[in-house]
Amino acid sequence: MTGILEGLKVIDCGSFIAAPVAGSVMGDFGADVIKIEPPGMGDAYRHVTRNPGMPKSEHNYAWLLDNRNKRGLALNLASLDGQEILHRLVKDADVFITNQPLAVRKKLGIDYERLSALNGRLIYASFTGYGETGSEANKPGFDLTAYWARSGLMDQVVSNAGATPARALSGMGDHPSGISLFAAIMLALYQRETTGRGAHVGSSLIANGMWANGVWTQAALCGATFHPRPPREHSFNALACYYKCRDGGWLLLALVNEDKHFPVLAKCVGHEELVTDPRFADRALRAKNSRELIAALDAAFATRDSDDWQALFKENGLVFEAVATMDQVASDKQALDTEVLVPFEDDTLMTINSPFFVTGSGKAMPRKPPALGEHSDQILREVGYDDAAIAQLREKKAVA
Repeated sequence: MTGILEGLKVIDCGSFIAAPVAGSVMGDFGADVIKIEPPGMGDAYRHVTRNPGMPKSEHNYAWLLDNRNKRGLALNLASLDGQEILHRLVKDADVFITNQPLAVRKKLGIDYERLSALNGRLIYASFTGYGETGSEANKPGFDLTAYWARSGLMDQVVSNAGATPARALSGMGDHPSGISLFAAIMLALYQRETTGRGAHVGSSLIANGMWANGVWTQAALCGATFHPRPPREHSFNALACYYKCRDGGWLLLALVNEDKHFPVLAKCVGHEELVTDPRFADRALRAKNSRELIAALDAAFATRDSDDWQALFKENGLVFEAVATMDQVASDKQALDTEVLVPFEDDTLMTINSPFFVTGSGKAMPRKPPALGEHSDQILREVGYDDAAIAQLREKKAVA
């Protein structure tokens, strides 16, 4: 079984996460993806796991995830020789991916006008922080700033009104944003089948952040009045709240069909009298008296361990989920059974699969990401450089 994208040549000239993720997903489905990095330190994302506060591991886990299934070329695009090599690669490439700053692209010879002139079938995939037009087009941004803070998510997911803005995790906005860029690329490839022409496609962190916060953003666009988020104990809906179990684990309820599931929950927690309590007789009263109902459920949940509640709720068809810790995420049986988590090729080390499948099409078994410039000589030979020319390019520090 071959991948849908086998035979496509993709140049990943991006850094950090969002743009390279699109290339990694294309590699999952069989594309030949060439990762371009500057000689020396390479992509700065190689070193992010050394930052204070990042989880400590013998593995470069961030690099493993976001640059798998690629070949590596260390190329000095600040040199004319480096630019010439890239232009040779582009002439028969299908997709070029970059998130280099807009102002830098012309200097490096990788702007859309330059590359599309070399290859009229090229899909030029551009990713930015704040879009390519407007007064902030050149403003630098990361997912923490342009996606998380600018979109309102940082303010709206706090535990309660007045709390310190919530912190995001590394790549939390970049990974879904990379899927948006992948989608744009695939649309352009589909269009090319009809027109024979390439296209300039793109996405941005600000666009994806506002899309992720779409319900609240649309509410703001409609002039809605927003209610400050109350503390958990004062939540508006006791049946869509989270509760601490005897062993310290938390369970989240999501009982949307309240009339059906409230009596079931009451029986499970051993308090069927809650159903006949006049304070909780219907949805409106349960909302009005949510503090009292949360307090009653808090006391009930504290009497048993998380695993006990999960088994009972599952047996009775309630909608819930455990609030997982990271060690539980890494050993999630359902994620393993459905190949959400898969092993690297020839290794027991696991990684996260791209989040969709297509029947009848194979996915490449994840290959470890390239070392800096690991495939430089191989790639240079493919575009016509002989050993003497490669040696000269190395001497001139155009490649490494």
